[in-house]
Amino acid sequence: MSAFKHTVRAGVRLFLHLPTAYDFHVLGHIGRDAMVSSNGLATTQPRFSFGLISDVQYADISDGRSFLGVPRYYRHSILVLQRAVKEWNTYQKHMFVINFGDIVDGFCPKDQSLDSVRKVVDEFEMFKGGPVYHMIGNHCLYNLPRSKLLPLLKIQTLDGRAYYDFSPVPEYRFVVLDAYDISAIGWPQDHPKALEAMKILSEKNPNEDKNSPDNLEGPERRFVMFNGALGKEQMEWLDGVLLDATKLKQKVIVCCHLPLDPGAASKATLLWNYDEVMNLIHRYNCVKGCLAGHDHKGGYSIDSHGIHHRVFEAALECPPGTNAFGYIDVYDDRISLVGTDRMESTDMTFGPLS
Repeated sequence: MSAFKHTVRAGVRLFLHLPTAYDFHVLGHIGRDAMVSSNGLATTQPRFSFGLISDVQYADISDGRSFLGVPRYYRHSILVLQRAVKEWNTYQKHMFVINFGDIVDGFCPKDQSLDSVRKVVDEFEMFKGGPVYHMIGNHCLYNLPRSKLLPLLKIQTLDGRAYYDFSPVPEYRFVVLDAYDISAIGWPQDHPKALEAMKILSEKNPNEDKNSPDNLEGPERRFVMFNGALGKEQMEWLDGVLLDATKLKQKVIVCCHLPLDPGAASKATLLWNYDEVMNLIHRYNCVKGCLAGHDHKGGYSIDSHGIHHRVFEAALECPPGTNAFGYIDVYDDRISLVGTDRMESTDMTFGPLS
């Protein structure tokens, strides 16, 4: 996907309702960002900001529970998205929105999959500030094959590939990875990528049910069917993107549905070849943060090279009346997540090693 040109629309925030926690976060940022230097120019204004949400997993079915017993609110999750879009539009400060995957749940009745995906995408399209960038998750692929899913998500790539990059401003580049490039779901069963995935699972997971991490220890628990890997071609592409970003002196934010660091997420939710991906990323100094979904409880870590890893709390697991979405202010030396309700705010200052 080619780079987009963005412009920021200035606006004044007026309270037309009782202030929310989101409002007070914004007021706090306004106070901090209003500092001026002797020449009258703002010194701490973010370069830009963007909205984010993860794991909506909408379905028109009764509430249920995960295999761990955590409540899931399938019909309420789209209301969380609606409130998110309303907030993003109200503040008129976000250049784009990133959806971190899993917009429809795997329990969605299959005769409703297409309409449900369209319904959620239509809610995202209500965002007025700029593009919405999607990435695919396992629940997306339980509902629709790539051939139908990618056009709906406006992911314009060749041969079913769902990885791309974009630069909202010259100083920053966002890299969106396809975590299910090598996967047992989403591809025809006889596709080389599906066959490669089944080979990995047969070698790494002794269970008859390949979605079960039973008898697997530590990071080995990631070798389950609901995860996936980056293939050789995508790894080569990522290497080229990071090399180009280094030449252009760009800071890079990596976005992936599956987490890339064991310190930030459950071991059973990691990308199969997260170690290879991070070894590649660590060869460069341009990557400042890795953002992900999939592990619904959320998480945060800083790895050995000073890269921030933030896994976002799921919209699906918000009890009625609560939320999990936010936005990130992007500065020269940090990114700052302002979360709402169940999504915890996180300041991520770039360290000397990153």
